[in-house]
Amino acid sequence: MREVTFVRRNARKWQRFEEVVKSPGVATPDELAQLFIELTDDLSYARTFFPNGKTVQYLNALTGSVHRSIFRNRKEDRGRIKRFWKTELPLLMRGHRKELLVAAIVMVIASLIGLVSTLNDEAFVRLIIGDEYVNMTLQNIENDDPMGVYKKTRSVDMFLGITVNNVRVSFIAFAFGMAASIGTVWVLFQNGMMLGAFFGFLYSNGVIAESMETVWIHGTLEIFSIIVAGAAGLVVGNSILFPDSYSRIESFKRGARDGLKMVIGLVPVFIVAGFLEGFVTRLTDMPVFLSYVIIGASAAFIVWYFFLYPAAVERAFLRREGGDAPA
Repeated sequence: MREVTFVRRNARKWQRFEEVVKSPGVATPDELAQLFIELTDDLSYARTFFPNGKTVQYLNALTGSVHRSIFRNRKEDRGRIKRFWKTELPLLMRGHRKELLVAAIVMVIASLIGLVSTLNDEAFVRLIIGDEYVNMTLQNIENDDPMGVYKKTRSVDMFLGITVNNVRVSFIAFAFGMAASIGTVWVLFQNGMMLGAFFGFLYSNGVIAESMETVWIHGTLEIFSIIVAGAAGLVVGNSILFPDSYSRIESFKRGARDGLKMVIGLVPVFIVAGFLEGFVTRLTDMPVFLSYVIIGASAAFIVWYFFLYPAAVERAFLRREGGDAPA
């Protein structure tokens, strides 16, 4: 819906909030709680779909006033974390789906380049992932254990090391967005090239099938999360390149806030991916169907939480408001 329509359909509710701010006793505690939840939902929606409009400024100010007036002597709203995962993050993903698409395209193109280059030049993979890793994998292939690399480190150490590294990479992809998105694109390109070159190397050595069954146990969540982190970096970069009606500083603050929330939302996903890589991927002798169950469950979660659920949250919001979805 258009911003003016959004404002018109919610004006009466917001006026009710202004009354609450002026006279806190006019509403019951249950009504206050419900109104406050609706206001924060409205603010999340406006930030996502009308980031450059005056509505966001108004709702920000109103939310602050309500919080000071009603919750002045209380602890931070305990439902804040729940609302982040249930509403705020899904709406951010929905609102920035174009950046997510661009990040995915960059990753896919880089992977294809890495794959084709390795298939045409066996030395290429050594330039991308290094001689040591290539030689170690070749030795593992000779020992009939191509994915033996996942068994060389203690499970807990690998879990912690991989998780910390993945979180670090995601924050780098996000932070590099400040270089007008160029840095973020480079991080995505590097990771895509490594992925494609590695799979090309495995294919050339005839172990691609069994390796895919192993790598994607953790890689499904890990690779997608890197793409989302790249999208967060692009959000930051776009806020600098295209400030619209805001000053460049204000636009950057908004983009950085949204991007940071997207990256923070990835931390639990990286923890699960790290756990799978540290404790499950090393079990190369487990039944193949279990690998596919884990891979399928990971893919299903991605499709549901990052695509289907955000669309459902948006539709539910619009049904409540009686409007149409933004383009």
